[in-house]
Amino acid sequence: MNQGDRIFHPGHGIGIVESILKKSFSGEDKTKFVKLYFERDDLTWLVRANDLPSNIRFPMSAQEAKKIIKHVKSWQGKLSEQWKTRSTANQAAIDKGDPYGYAEMVKGLSVMQEENPLSMTDRRHLNLGIKFLCEELSSALGKTQERVQQLIEEASRSKPTAA
Repeated sequence: MNQGDRIFHPGHGIGIVESILKKSFSGEDKTKFVKLYFERDDLTWLVRANDLPSNIRFPMSAQEAKKIIKHVKSWQGKLSEQWKTRSTANQAAIDKGDPYGYAEMVKGLSVMQEENPLSMTDRRHLNLGIKFLCEELSSALGKTQERVQQLIEEASRSKPTAA
C-alpha cells in the first residue's frame, strides 16, 4: 500500500491512502501508520499498518465491475426463507465487503421484493447492498451512481439465463 492508492472498506466505501508515516506513542518505538480518508463519511482514519483491517482491499477494475453486473443478472441462487438465517447471512456479506456477496444479496432480495413486501431488515440490507455496489461500480466504470443503480436494478429484474 502506497500514498495515493485508492482503497475500499465495506463500512466506509472508497478511500485514499493520504500518507504513510512513522510515529511514537507512549514510549513505543516509531511505528508505521497509514492515514486513510473516506469521502463518503468525511472520515480520516489513522491506523497502525500492522492493524489494517483484513477487509480493506483495492477497489475493483472496470473489467471486474462488468463481471459483477453479469453476476447479478445470471445468479440463480435463492436466499433463505428463514428471516433470521437470511439476515445473518446478509449482514455477514456486508461485513465481509465482497462485491459478489453484495450482488447475490441484492439479486435475492430484489426477487423476494417482487413477490412480497420486504421486512425492515431486508429493506435495509437491500439498500446497503445497492449503495455499496453503486459506489464501487461507479468508480470502476466511470459512470454516475444513479446510472449504475439503473444497471443493477435492470440486472436484478431480468430472468436468469439458462446454464
